[in-house]
Amino acid sequence: MPGCTRSSSGRRSCELTNPATHWPSCSTTDQPLNVAAKRVPDRRQATLIPVEQPPQLQRWAPDEWPVDAGWRKVVQEFFSSRHGHRLADFIRQRLAEGATIYPPEPLRALELTPLAGVHAVIVGQDPYHGAGQAEGLAFSVPPGVRIPPSLVNIFKESRGSTGGPMAASGSLVEWARRGVLLLNTSLTVEDGRPGSHAGKGWEELTDALLAQVAASASPCVFFLWGAHAQAKAGLIELTAKRNGRDFLVLQANHPSPLSARRPPVPFLGSGHFEVARQWLAARGCTAAF
Repeated sequence: MPGCTRSSSGRRSCELTNPATHWPSCSTTDQPLNVAAKRVPDRRQATLIPVEQPPQLQRWAPDEWPVDAGWRKVVQEFFSSRHGHRLADFIRQRLAEGATIYPPEPLRALELTPLAGVHAVIVGQDPYHGAGQAEGLAFSVPPGVRIPPSLVNIFKESRGSTGGPMAASGSLVEWARRGVLLLNTSLTVEDGRPGSHAGKGWEELTDALLAQVAASASPCVFFLWGAHAQAKAGLIELTAKRNGRDFLVLQANHPSPLSARRPPVPFLGSGHFEVARQWLAARGCTAAF
């Protein structure tokens, strides 16, 4: 996580995808792969060849999903609420109906990035919906997976004036480990169905998590790219001001190639990462990106 001294002031994931520049993310133990058998004809005899299935959610078991202690109270309150029960019923039903749901660890961002270490937040919409892409961190994909176009643009903008080499991997685990909370507003999605779990209850939890960060993290930069993320600006600003926190909200278009260069605030050329680095440095923090 970034080294910091407190100041006196007291989108839709429909892309295919690779990271590591100057930001974070958390790694857990490797997930076991489900193996199915595929019968391949052979001239001499039939042979069973194992076919690896991409990591996916196996069952609804939030008690088994690790989270940092700082997040635990908010998470437990959500899963005990009517919104949490409604979400649980929905996901259990979809799993029983045979739906393939990603990622295998929906709360991974809360494991890799402790609340006490957060100094930047990137808000996404929902996980990537392609096989093997989602790893529980907004915009991030596992090593070896092709970097999605939006993440390519994020890396381009992050390099900015530094002119460093392009990231070889799309995994943002190191960003997460160093204090960047990579939070989607919906934490699960079905294979090939972007937005399929939006409005099912996750937003109640992720709004509570954003409010918790705004109330306690200081200094903290919030990156809101695209209309979906920008809808959280009011919640963040009101909560941070009410609690006397030192914060910065940066807003621009979504980094998708469809909008990254469009007005009113193009993502490419926005200088968000450079602005954030300078703002955090002035407050004694080393940016993770």
